[in-house]
Amino acid sequence: MSLEDFIITIFCWIDDQLAACVGNRRLRQRGFAPALSDSEVITLEVVGEFLGLDADVQIWRYARRHWRAWFPGLGSRTAFAKQAANLWAPKQRLHQRLIAHLGAVADPIHLVDGFPLPICVITRAPRCRLFAGEANHGYCAAKQEYYYGFHGHLMISFDGVITGLTVTPASGSERDALWDLVEERQGLLIGDKGYLGAFLKADLMAAGIDLQTPLRSNMHDDRDPQAVARLRRVRRRIETVIGQLTEQFHVEKVRARDRWHLTSRLARKVLAHTFGIFINRSLGRPDLQLAGLIAA
Repeated sequence: MSLEDFIITIFCWIDDQLAACVGNRRLRQRGFAPALSDSEVITLEVVGEFLGLDADVQIWRYARRHWRAWFPGLGSRTAFAKQAANLWAPKQRLHQRLIAHLGAVADPIHLVDGFPLPICVITRAPRCRLFAGEANHGYCAAKQEYYYGFHGHLMISFDGVITGLTVTPASGSERDALWDLVEERQGLLIGDKGYLGAFLKADLMAAGIDLQTPLRSNMHDDRDPQAVARLRRVRRRIETVIGQLTEQFHVEKVRARDRWHLTSRLARKVLAHTFGIFINRSLGRPDLQLAGLIAA
């Protein structure tokens, strides 16, 4: 798909759905409507994220340099950044409508995992004033390193569509955060050893969720070995999604000074990733084959 077609597809869907997302609520209580429409702002955010431009100033400069004729209302960098941050809730609601369209909400199989969100290098943590009282120290088992910041908790459908994301302090419990993700979900839930626990499994089962995780090496596993092997293979799917969020969408680069801007940034990254799957399906491509979607 050409970049022009990609931009048009994203804008048309957002512009059609945004009014339904907002409903009768007023996004602005006073003042004039911005020259750059909200649909245009979110479109630029999604396109920028998909192209690896994760900072507001990068997206603004790219749009001003290459697409000014398409977005004549584009004003100053600060106005663009402020308008983008103020649209965090509509971006989340657009994502919910998009995953419903993709059939991911009713998927009987979901996967969960976590990833680090460091706000600075560990040696600067004692002097870091960002997110005071919110961020703290944590340990990333996958990287075998300590870090300072937050911990992202991600849930995807069987096909790889992101259906939930929540953020806790770096030391936050994966088990506690899980309840924020599984609301209104039922079926099979596949996680790693961080979600292992008899009480959690029983509580989830009472809510209609069958939690399956690997067992520790000193524990006896009476499950079918072939079924366990299938679970292990399927679990790689969420590792793929986290890898895409990290490498293409730079999710581990916080680039925010408060929860408001962090929430907005994460919302647009999740929305951009889901749009990639949406367009892949329309083109008959594999859902998670984001590389090569936009023709060079």
